[in-house]
Amino acid sequence: MATKNQVTVPHHQQKTEGGAVVPKGKQKNAADGKHRRALGDIGNLVPAGAPPAAEAKPQHQISRPITGNFGAQLLANAQKKAQIRETKPKVSVKPKPAEVIIEISPDSDEVTKKRSSRKKVHTMTSVLTARSKAASGINHKLIEPIPDIDASDAGDQLAVVDYIEEIYKFYKISENLSRPGDYMESQMEINAKMRAILADWLIEVHHKFELMPESLYLTFYIIDRYLSMKKVLRRELQLVGVSSMLIACKYEEIWAPEVNDFICISDRAYSREQVLTMEKEILNVLEWSLTVPTPYMFLVRFLKAAMADKEMEHMVFFLAELGLMQYSMIKYRPSMVAASAVYAARCVLKKSPLWTETLKRHTGFSDAQLFDCVQILVRCHAEAPQDKLKFVYKKYSSVELGAVALNPPAMQLIEQLKALDLN
Repeated sequence: MATKNQVTVPHHQQKTEGGAVVPKGKQKNAADGKHRRALGDIGNLVPAGAPPAAEAKPQHQISRPITGNFGAQLLANAQKKAQIRETKPKVSVKPKPAEVIIEISPDSDEVTKKRSSRKKVHTMTSVLTARSKAASGINHKLIEPIPDIDASDAGDQLAVVDYIEEIYKFYKISENLSRPGDYMESQMEINAKMRAILADWLIEVHHKFELMPESLYLTFYIIDRYLSMKKVLRRELQLVGVSSMLIACKYEEIWAPEVNDFICISDRAYSREQVLTMEKEILNVLEWSLTVPTPYMFLVRFLKAAMADKEMEHMVFFLAELGLMQYSMIKYRPSMVAASAVYAARCVLKKSPLWTETLKRHTGFSDAQLFDCVQILVRCHAEAPQDKLKFVYKKYSSVELGAVALNPPAMQLIEQLKALDLN
């Protein structure tokens, strides 16, 4: 039998169904395409003979034949969708409104709800307030701080820092309850000049005995208080002065001078019995009330408020002792006399400012309230070198007390202040 010629195909080549020789590397791709066509036939998505899925274009497949009724139904559905699409309102996107700040006054309990990073809204009230402050210069005005003058004495129990404010409030109230009245018109044999002579002599006695300053000011309170309640003969005026100083020393001094010391200093013008009898008389008339605020109590406080140095301190006491000799000063309260002495001393020493907020707070007086009393003290300073009663001037002309009496009086400055006040 004749045999058919068999063609041997190399192992790296295989035939396809159509007889074509396919290289071995492409054999797998051909099988994949075959499987894809089969899956396409099953899903009725890819017609027979179509190219592979990766290369074919998508086509709209219809799973049923389009009849007349079905076509009319499709057309009606399309028209209905188009009509609904036209009648449906368009939704417009509105821009987000800007946030608004609502400013609330400081005394309100509400809290600001929103804060905006954009422009800040100012209320009319805040604008008007800012304009008023700017017009009056409040924004640029520096308020002088009031220092605590008792801070340095916080650890000193004798300074009684915890009670010092209340103590001086009490002094302010009680100084009006026991003030001596105007008595010179009711006195028949004594006058203001005699009182000045007695005052100059008592200040000298006080200095020779080296007594406390509290004793000097209490002595003059006792004298004026007694003379405002009793009529005194001329020959007894010095006796009243000696007995008053004896009482004051017993009240203030640790080692008070004896009665014989006062008898000797008065050139034995009075006996021991006379001094002791007058002492009892004065105490009975004053009803043994000696705890009173004198100018000295206010002087030490106001000097502390003025932050005074030694020169300032000597000048203040010089003017205050000049005031003790003037009967016209009796109409002023002790606190006003003390404050006026501080103000006058600042004028003499040309301190600036003449009156500070600290002094105003602790004295309770403005410079305008003190001006009349200050004029008297400055005039006394100007007349002291020519006055016949000049022990106070000599005392404060010494080097030990800073020779403050030799400073020129502040008459010119007082006149300028007076002219400004009148204008």
